[in-house]
Amino acid sequence: MKKKHFWSKSGIDGFLILLVGVVLLAYLRPEIGAANGAFPLAALANYGISLIFFFYGLRLSGKKLRAGLDNRKLHILVHCATFILFPLSVWLLRPLFGNETSLWLGVFYLAALPSTVSSSVVMVSIAKGNIPAAIFNASVSSLAGVFITPLWMSAALSGASGADFSQLLSIIPKLILQVLLPVMAGMALNRKWGSFAERHGRLLRLFEQSMILLIVYTSFCTSFAERLFEAFSLFRLAACTAGMIGLFGAVYGMITFACRRMHLNREDTITAQFCGSKKSLVHGIAMSKVIFSGYGGIGIVLLPIMLYHALQLMIVSAIAHRKAKEKE
Repeated sequence: MKKKHFWSKSGIDGFLILLVGVVLLAYLRPEIGAANGAFPLAALANYGISLIFFFYGLRLSGKKLRAGLDNRKLHILVHCATFILFPLSVWLLRPLFGNETSLWLGVFYLAALPSTVSSSVVMVSIAKGNIPAAIFNASVSSLAGVFITPLWMSAALSGASGADFSQLLSIIPKLILQVLLPVMAGMALNRKWGSFAERHGRLLRLFEQSMILLIVYTSFCTSFAERLFEAFSLFRLAACTAGMIGLFGAVYGMITFACRRMHLNREDTITAQFCGSKKSLVHGIAMSKVIFSGYGGIGIVLLPIMLYHALQLMIVSAIAHRKAKEKE
């Protein structure tokens, strides 16, 4: 029981362990899931992306969104932090990366992603924050990210070596087809099948996680098969991890400062801190299949997202439990 309590408080769950496991499997057997491998795993992952976003739209209830609509100051703060503060902060750090183009693209891609829905709402609930506002902001952020993230990445990729902006524009129809249309179709069917999606939320989450694991596996298989990680030392991995912690701390601190200046109450401050500082692993990995289609360094691009996901869960979980005790 004590062990279960420890893992729950730390934010570490079985999915994080499986993520590490599939990366290890990709390292040991890259030929299975590589882009030119014998098994069509990458093609299967493409269909899985559309289903992930369809089920997301199916669970997106208009009633829940309207419940958190009123607090405009909070909403503006969360979305400015997610889609402006985060990307601009990383953009200004570009000179520090030198020739590490793939790694910088990965960190910038992380910064341009929307907030995560489920874990943000759970953590806000644990810390006794404004739950309706958390549902609203996390849901709207995920929807807005379908449009905003590709725009930021077009700007970043157009400055990368060998990038052709006209080719980058070709990702928009792919995103519409694989991401936006499935979300819209799910939302259109929410009234009819939304309750079904809620009742089977655990099964849908298992499917979602399975597809994410498959995408991570095939992406890292390609990178390992092309030996892209041979020059990636443990020191660089440790430096990347420290950088993700620093990025989280900087954004979290700036959001906290803004909340004080805006005189937000405790509940709204918690919602702003948690929703504004978190990033969606699901959106990041799913959209990467379209945005970075044909890009050789996809494994390195995904590394910051995976590190940040694990770290944000552990850090925010610890903060949420501490805030819950303060409220008691």
